[in-house]
Amino acid sequence: MTDSIRQEYEDHGVAEFYRTQGTQYRNPHEQAIREAIQLAVARWPLDLSYILDLACGSGEATLMLRELGAAAIEGIDPYTGAAYAQRTGQLAEPFSFEDITAGALADRRYSLIVCSYALHLVAESRLPLLCYRLAEVSPALLILTPHKRPQIQEAWGWKLEDELLHKRVHVRCYGAVMR
Repeated sequence: MTDSIRQEYEDHGVAEFYRTQGTQYRNPHEQAIREAIQLAVARWPLDLSYILDLACGSGEATLMLRELGAAAIEGIDPYTGAAYAQRTGQLAEPFSFEDITAGALADRRYSLIVCSYALHLVAESRLPLLCYRLAEVSPALLILTPHKRPQIQEAWGWKLEDELLHKRVHVRCYGAVMR
């Protein structure tokens, strides 16, 4: 695995990077992500009863959420299922963001969606419909990102409730506005 994931994205594209590296993927920012999730759970009244770990990677968010008492967590990632299963002991469904915008989650309901280090990679033209689909299945969304992106708009189904910054991890808590 390369030290510079950003450079790999630029050289080969996001999809190709995860297609070739997904089975052994580890987020190099895992410790900061774990700490940021812990701060978010302590700060905000998040319902941890049934969580979707969207773009679950190798399970860094799932593992921390379990430690914090999450009752049930489902992982979804089209690229890193093997890495997720190896670390968490559970399978990740292979849905892509495109699958979700096409309605793959339409019959489900989650108490919280956590998306760590992934939504900033979605093309801006695809982000509104993806956000809308996510708002249809959960009242709350927690986004962790290394950037100020993505900037989710209320017209897409989510209202920013609060945010925090921890070791360059931006954590934003959104509430669904379409319920």
